[in-house]
Amino acid sequence: MARIVVDVMLKPEILDPQGKAIANELPRIGLKNFTDVRQGKRFELTVDGEVTEELLAQAREAAAELLSNPVIEDVVNVEALED
Repeated sequence: MARIVVDVMLKPEILDPQGKAIANELPRIGLKNFTDVRQGKRFELTVDGEVTEELLAQAREAAAELLSNPVIEDVVNVEALED
């Protein structure tokens, strides 16, 4: 079995209150070098056999049609996950 990873992020112009809250708390726990945090979603799609270009294309279609909301999110990555 192999896996395909799909990463989805909020579009840059969309406010990210959860990311902002995390960014504000990082200095409190001693982590002062991070200037911004954006949240996203990660999906792992498991397939039988090896990941082919056809399966990657199908994963991209699923990402665009089902796994993301194109109004507020961008699909930023679709790739085979190395075991």
